[in-house]
Amino acid sequence: MKPNVPSFDVLLDSAQHSAVHLEMRDTYAVAEEQAHLALWDTGKWSLDKGREALEGWLALVSRTVGRGVAMRRARIVSEPASAYVAFEHFTTPLNLEAGEQVRWLPRRQALDIPLPAADFWLIDEQLVRFNLFSGEGAAVEPEVSKDPIVAALCATAFEVVWDRAVPHDNYRI
Repeated sequence: MKPNVPSFDVLLDSAQHSAVHLEMRDTYAVAEEQAHLALWDTGKWSLDKGREALEGWLALVSRTVGRGVAMRRARIVSEPASAYVAFEHFTTPLNLEAGEQVRWLPRRQALDIPLPAADFWLIDEQLVRFNLFSGEGAAVEPEVSKDPIVAALCATAFEVVWDRAVPHDNYRI
């Protein structure tokens, strides 16, 4: 990781009031998730297995929310959903248990929203971590920006998506 890109622990521990995450891909090929996705695809994945596999992340979310930081995640997704998005939808109750709020927006309802070119985390409306992926969906080096104009674009885009999006419990795959 580049020296100026904080780890997720450092990033979320630095949050004072908000941490928002916008996801816009229909598939991710993140190495550590591939085995989980394969098990889910064969019906051998459960929320209990997910809870165990995501223990570190879920603890970080709980710790962050426990300090009073609002964590919100919005996903812009194509319909019909990809297998990966269906897997995410299946595991999202774990995010909710940890205290994160999650909403879903069908891509057709986002066509008029000015969006940044990559998924991002926005911390306290000031620091943006762009999560970058190869064309095949593998994670590549993230980028960080503290540019107020970039942060404002991301904050505005996220809020428009959030306002239009469907809460997880009401969104069906």
